[in-house]
Amino acid sequence: MTIGILTAGGDCPGLNAVIRAVGTRAAHSDAGPILGFRNGWQGLVEGDLLELDREAVRGILGRGGTILGTSRYDPFVHGSGIDEVRAGFERHGLSALVVVGGDGTIRTARLLDDAGLPIIAVPKTIDNDIPATDVTFGFDTAVQIATDAVDRLTTTAEAHHRVMLVEVMGRTRGWIALHAGMASGADVILIPEHPLPLPEAAEYISTRDRTGHHYSVVVVAEGYPSPMARRLPVDDFGFERLGGVAYAVAPVLEDLTGFETRVTVLGHLQRGGTPTAFDRVLATRLGVAAADLALAGRHGLMVAVRGEDIVPVAMSEACIEPKGVPADLYDVARTMFG
Repeated sequence: MTIGILTAGGDCPGLNAVIRAVGTRAAHSDAGPILGFRNGWQGLVEGDLLELDREAVRGILGRGGTILGTSRYDPFVHGSGIDEVRAGFERHGLSALVVVGGDGTIRTARLLDDAGLPIIAVPKTIDNDIPATDVTFGFDTAVQIATDAVDRLTTTAEAHHRVMLVEVMGRTRGWIALHAGMASGADVILIPEHPLPLPEAAEYISTRDRTGHHYSVVVVAEGYPSPMARRLPVDDFGFERLGGVAYAVAPVLEDLTGFETRVTVLGHLQRGGTPTAFDRVLATRLGVAAADLALAGRHGLMVAVRGEDIVPVAMSEACIEPKGVPADLYDVARTMFG
């Protein structure tokens, strides 16, 4: 039995923990070689790989990034589709492939599995927006990094009597902004799902000023609708490069409040570095569960978190609308604004 694994899409703290878990669990079963494909689907198509025996995955648990590398290459968008992936399966004699990725990667995995290629998915995104799972690994690390940054910027805001505007990741969903903002006591949180109008945000800031608090901290998700038209650049794979909405929001808040407003964009800091203990444990559990499915000959499934349990669910459950911040949770956060 030969099991393959690849990591696709954006990098995420905890990827190496998944790789280690799959490689180690499979090695203990004496199932056969575990092949890691470099740079996502590209490695499978091009035959760029390394064997992940027990020694190959030692010492990688706490490392950020992924030892396999990653890319946003999609065989249906940038290649010839099913045929090139099937050729990779046949060339390497794969019995199953574990794919670690976000919503786009899982949609591709589902199409390939439907075509007869046995695939198991592990959900991965710092955005925490994949449906069918309560939480994704990498999210806790990203929130902790953002919270630490906001805590530090709050002291500067207070010292200089400014508004500090902190932009965090969140293309279409505001989970990181919401959790980091709540954890750090931010005075306003701006997210795509519930776009608070800027005049209302400004009123919270002005109310603080009238009550003797001559500074504020605002956390904004990168996908918050910009108050001005912007043409976004695209990467080599055609994806828009988000980031910078805070620079459009800042002058509006400055005009409305009269406060000098400074911007900090955290960007890729949230993806990098060592994962938290929570993410290391979660990624390990997900990797072991994925390996067990592969060893049992089960496929077309994604391993998901449901309460305290790791359970297999149909990949189709993860291929619907991304999971957004519910209104009642945003209402809890909004209670603390100002």
